Amino acid sequence: MFSISALWINPLCFYLSFPALGVLLGYSYMKRFTALCHYVLGLALAIAPAGAYIAFAGRADLSIIVLSLIVLFWSANFDIIYSLADEEYDRENGLKSIPATFGRVGALILSAIGHLIVVPLLVLFGLLIDAGALYIIGASIFTALLVYQHAIIKKDDISRVNAAFFTANGYASVLFAIFSIADILF
Repeated sequence: MFSISALWINPLCFYLSFPALGVLLGYSYMKRFTALCHYVLGLALAIAPAGAYIAFAGRADLSIIVLSLIVLFWSANFDIIYSLADEEYDRENGLKSIPATFGRVGALILSAIGHLIVVPLLVLFGLLIDAGALYIIGASIFTALLVYQHAIIKKDDISRVNAAFFTANGYASVLFAIFSIADILF
């Protein structure tokens, strides 16, 4: 039904519906096969803005690819932080994740590097869409909240994982959207 619905939108959506379904349906099994499961989740989430844009415009532009990469790296790396709480369970049950594979310190380093990748992507996206001051403010707040997530999680104290995962990411996504939309409208 998903692919048939995509066909009604446009042919490109139809063709892309098959790999999209593969990612969406395959994600839940990835922890059994690869520690890169966080990036498969990021890809599954990154499909949303790309899919919406392609459905509307009938094509993929560089700007939407960059926005999707922002979503991919942002979400994959906050998932690494969130999965710190499951590190022991994952190891005991033979599940693969960045924390189970590389340990807490390695996971925090890899997540920080992944979130650093988001920053130049935010700049590039802003340049591609000819963003104004409100976008820059929103992207700056978004970046500050990424830094905050890493500042409150310590290798020997992950008690604030929920604050980093739910609260900071909730604010980051909503504020980035508000400022980006306001930049377009005003």
